[in-house]
Amino acid sequence: MTSILIAAPAVEPLTVADLRAHLRLASETEDGLLADYIKAAREHVERLTGRALITQGWRLYLDAWPEGRAVRLPVAPVQSIDSITVYDATGIPHALSPDKWSLGRDVAPARVKVSLDTGVPSRSMMGAEIEFSAGYGATADAVPEAFKQAIRLLVAHWFEHREEGGVVLDSIPHGVDRLVAPYKVPRL
Repeated sequence: MTSILIAAPAVEPLTVADLRAHLRLASETEDGLLADYIKAAREHVERLTGRALITQGWRLYLDAWPEGRAVRLPVAPVQSIDSITVYDATGIPHALSPDKWSLGRDVAPARVKVSLDTGVPSRSMMGAEIEFSAGYGATADAVPEAFKQAIRLLVAHWFEHREEGGVVLDSIPHGVDRLVAPYKVPRL
């Protein structure tokens, strides 16, 4: 299984103005740097937890259906399954109709159960694709406050220690792990 981001989030969980206020910066001269830090901190938190904070599109590639045809989705929370495509031996794609699969969002990680009568992917590698949307919502208001606070702490830490270069990127400020720990999706 391989997954890739196909549609990045349209906004970030925090604005530059939010971070400027948090850092007590009056000047806008550091805004570009803050924007880069916000994106990097969001991506870091998403990797730590296995969650998408803002709505984004993902594609999961499968060589074959797993046993029981229950496919675990690698990013949470899943909003919707956008399409499931199976490739035949000649590489021709066949879209599965929504009545051929069901989404189980009540578990973490979420799962898609594919009907037994859908056939088997015939292409030896990446024979099936599942496109799905994940995230808490399309706006920053939908993101839980614990994630926003973790991003604030990371950005403040990186901003304060920016002259130290790569050393500081290897460390996580006190409290970030505790803020995101309850949200971590088990990796199976």
